Parts: sequence; C-alpha cells; structure tokens
Amino acid sequence: MTPETRTEGEPLSKARLRVWLKLLKTVNSVEAEIRRNLRENHQTTLPRFDVMSALARFPDGLKMSELSKFLKVSNGNVTGIVDKLTEEGLALRVAVPGDRRAQVARLTAKGREAFQVLAGHHEAWIDGLLDDLSETDIETLSSTLDVVLSHQSAEE
Repeated sequence: MTPETRTEGEPLSKARLRVWLKLLKTVNSVEAEIRRNLRENHQTTLPRFDVMSALARFPDGLKMSELSKFLKVSNGNVTGIVDKLTEEGLALRVAVPGDRRAQVARLTAKGREAFQVLAGHHEAWIDGLLDDLSETDIETLSSTLDVVLSHQSAEE
C-alpha cells in the first residue's frame, strides 16, 4: 500500500485525513513561496499584501473592525499594518461621521497602483506554481473544494 492508496476495509476517514494532510502541505508550501517572493522581490510581507488586497476590494474603505473580521485576524494586527501603509502614503484613514471612535481605512491612488503591481506578480507566481494542472484539473479541484467550503459555510 502506498501512502496515497486506500486498502480494502480501511475507513474512509483515514483517506480523508491523508487528503487533509496533502492539502495542508500544499497550502503551506505555496504560502512559503509567496512569502519568499514578496520579501525578496518587493520587500513586503504576506499580511501587508492581504490588507492591501482587502482594501482594494472595497474602494470606499472598511472600518478597522470590518477589515479585521474580513481577514480573520485581530484588530491589533490590522492596525499596525494600516498605520505603516498610512505613513508610506499607500492608505489613509477617514473618520466615520457620527462615530468618534470608528475610522475607515482605504487605499490611496498610490496604494492602488502599488497593489496592482503586487497583485500582478502574485498571480504570476501562483500561475507558475500550479502550471502542471490542466484546465480540467483546475475545474475538478475547484468544484471539489467548493463542496468542502459549502459544508463549512453551512456550519458557520
């Protein structure tokens, strides 16, 4: 029996566990490569890229609490990154009318331009890392993962 093969009588749970471990190994490997590329080619980090990506999706901006929730990280993590982006002129914070404590973060024009460069390189890195997958492979994998995600979404 190879590690990938399920023998007769083996519980399906063991095969699912192997699939999970492969997914985890794959994600960790791809993420490590993205982190390395961001660091070496752009002197930036993946969390910073993630914040810029979220802000790029919401041109009108997000409250800091919404940004934290969207990225599934603590407010403190997001605050430090937004502070640094603001210092560099890539983002700005705007007070929310009627709520003295709330601020909306958004990318500046300079931030949107910088993110577009990063996003283009990010897409190319991912394309290179997954270039052995055919269109059919991508479609099959994507629909399979949609099944898992829909199950998780239903539980949340």
